[in-house]
Amino acid sequence: MDNRDKKIIIFDDDEDILSICSFILEEQGWKVTAFADCNNIIEKVSNIMPDVILMDNWIPDDGGIIATQKLKQNESLKGIPIIYFSANSDIELLATHAGAETYLAKPFDLEELERVINTVLI
Repeated sequence: MDNRDKKIIIFDDDEDILSICSFILEEQGWKVTAFADCNNIIEKVSNIMPDVILMDNWIPDDGGIIATQKLKQNESLKGIPIIYFSANSDIELLATHAGAETYLAKPFDLEELERVINTVLI
């Protein structure tokens, strides 16, 4: 899949995950924006209008569920697919509760990350 000109936002408070995911996705041609918190999330996402969002569960200050719900309640942003990702054992339930399109359990490998992103880009 050609990812040139595709934009992705990663919301995660773990700097290692942000840098690893950013590096991997940029190597595949993505334009990556990373945030360590979800404050002013509507403004952040509106300014970029990404093709997909990776959302961590434990992100300051609101947390991933509330942040995802805010995006899904916004008329101009609700169509952006959100991949919920967390090491929480209840990730499937959390992703459903948040309203995310799908989820990715941490830790994950590169193929898994690519596969999940590609499933929401169809």
